[in-house]
Amino acid sequence: MPKLLYISLMRLPTEKAHGLQIMQNCEAFADAGCDVTLWVARRWNTREMRRIADPYAYYGVRANFKVRRIPCIDIFPLFPADSAGARVAFYILQLSYALVSLLLLLVTRADIYYGRDEFILSLAMRLKAKRSLVYEVHQFPASGRGAALQHHVVANVGSIIAITPLLQADLIRLRSADPARVIVAHDGIRRARFDPLPDQASARQQIGWRQEAFIIGYVGRLHTLGLDKGVGTLVEAVAGIEGAYLALVGGPDDMADALRKRWLALGAPPDRFLYAGHVSPVEVPRYLSAFDVCAMPHPPSAQFSHYTSPLKLFEYMAAGRAVVASDLPAWSDVVEDGETALLLPPDDVSAWSDAISRLHHDGDLRARLGNSARKQALEHHTWDVRAAHILAHIQAAGRDY
Repeated sequence: MPKLLYISLMRLPTEKAHGLQIMQNCEAFADAGCDVTLWVARRWNTREMRRIADPYAYYGVRANFKVRRIPCIDIFPLFPADSAGARVAFYILQLSYALVSLLLLLVTRADIYYGRDEFILSLAMRLKAKRSLVYEVHQFPASGRGAALQHHVVANVGSIIAITPLLQADLIRLRSADPARVIVAHDGIRRARFDPLPDQASARQQIGWRQEAFIIGYVGRLHTLGLDKGVGTLVEAVAGIEGAYLALVGGPDDMADALRKRWLALGAPPDRFLYAGHVSPVEVPRYLSAFDVCAMPHPPSAQFSHYTSPLKLFEYMAAGRAVVASDLPAWSDVVEDGETALLLPPDDVSAWSDAISRLHHDGDLRARLGNSARKQALEHHTWDVRAAHILAHIQAAGRDY
């Protein structure tokens, strides 16, 4: 049984999507036959997250892998978010975590050392064989130290996992990655969360939403990496549709409140703006089942257009609901316009309003899109399929050394 050590700087648990992605991937690697240990930073957490006693239960995964909390210096609570002090606190956190991890790596043996953090991998490569190091890439720094560090890591790890085809292409073209060592592995879903699903009527009854409502829903954080996710476009598009409801599931609360004020300023009825706030991952399928349409209105920034493989897209698909999404190349190989989603020009309020109105009045189209998307997600985009693909690549790449 190969030993896989996943090294992450994450808070555990966290309200951010990468926590769910990492925990579900660790479970899938263990299901694929690996002895998995996840290292996370022993950090201060938010008040809400501190209430969670069992992270396995919170994320809805089995405890088939171990979690070890690595000591570090975390002074984030002393500074306001996005301040200069918070930036300094992050560097202290990263450096202290990396140094303790480096010391532990001196006495830790594994067959695979897996991570998303370039700095930690750059230290690990001083101690571990190149063939054993795996870098899962979620960002592409355009310039500066981040780009230089990524270039260094790409040259010194055995396997590289890019989450979109465009990210793979840029790693090869601009970071000189060996094409034989880079594969694409989009994000995905945990099948057991979506099979079976609650029916819409039961989901709405449990949540407290009206049975007859036509609900367009968005699930997830309203921003990522400091970038807006285009939900304002969705607010404007839905506000102009007679009888439509908009449901937001996620946070933060201040951004949701600003969007609600925008909704009211457009003259839309206050009772048709539904805000659930942050919910645990195990509750998400219920909310998706309660929607009629799932929306992903990302703007056409470089990060979203090229380098993002949103968890929400695959969960929307697995829920069997019609999906409306920005027409961006990052997921053009996942969904097809008119077959598994309606793909729309980002930031075009009229196009979004027209597409959602069409879905409002065409239940057959909603069902066809939703059924096709669900079939594709459950067959091709599960974490188990992804883990098998990655492990086969690691094994093949290791033979070259």
